[in-house]
Amino acid sequence: MNILVTLNSNYLKPLKVMLKSLFLNNPKESFNVYIMHSSLTDKELQQIKNMLDDEGHKLYIIPMKDEYFKDAPVVMHYSKEMYYRLLAFKFLPPEVDKILYLDPDILIINSIKRLYDTELNDYLFAAAYHDRISVRRINKIRLRPYDIEAYYNSGVLLFNLKRQRETIKEKTIFDFVKKNANTLILPDQDILNALFSKSIKPIDEILYNYDPRFFNYYRILSNGRYDMNYIIYNTSIIHFCGKQKPWKKNYSGKFHSLYKHYERIALGRPEI
Repeated sequence: MNILVTLNSNYLKPLKVMLKSLFLNNPKESFNVYIMHSSLTDKELQQIKNMLDDEGHKLYIIPMKDEYFKDAPVVMHYSKEMYYRLLAFKFLPPEVDKILYLDPDILIINSIKRLYDTELNDYLFAAAYHDRISVRRINKIRLRPYDIEAYYNSGVLLFNLKRQRETIKEKTIFDFVKKNANTLILPDQDILNALFSKSIKPIDEILYNYDPRFFNYYRILSNGRYDMNYIIYNTSIIHFCGKQKPWKKNYSGKFHSLYKHYERIALGRPEI
């Protein structure tokens, strides 16, 4: 399986936790992990390589130079890193036709094989949208000119790279950002939805992009079906969306103890 991540040094430890959970819960799979970055040090990259070597997987580094995005507009405090996942098809090896992008703020707690084997046909991506009425309405209004039906989360994306290379033009993306710079809230996610939402195949959010902030919402809406037991035994990907992250001391959300369990396995016991 091909896995793509993009990050800077601030997310190095969460990346290690995510990868450890991926390997532990997919023991029969061999992974090729591609890292797109512009700021990781040689020492940090070596740490990741050592981890993958120990687990029997392969690491591929894709350093991103500023010159690649010299004509790219930026939005507010977001850097040009916001383009990495959307234009990854330009930098990944041409023989790679499918890859699964994963944010570092994720835990993999069950197999991802069914997700990875999703047939994409002519879709550019597969992704989940968080099916809450308020989210749908707000983003549909905010991106009204682009007539979106669902607002997909960009933290878990299955890429049809062959189709993307044939279809996506970076100028289209840059022009969209220039035109809408003042209204973009989550730039890469807004771009994904405004330009490509009709070419995204929906996947199950409960199984593949579960947001623990809404544990009670999911449980009540499903008449109790999506309880803790269901998530632990069925969900593949827990995605800790939002500003509050489980590796921070002040985090008190659902699945905190589960995250700390994998953190201890991946990073060892911290100094107290």
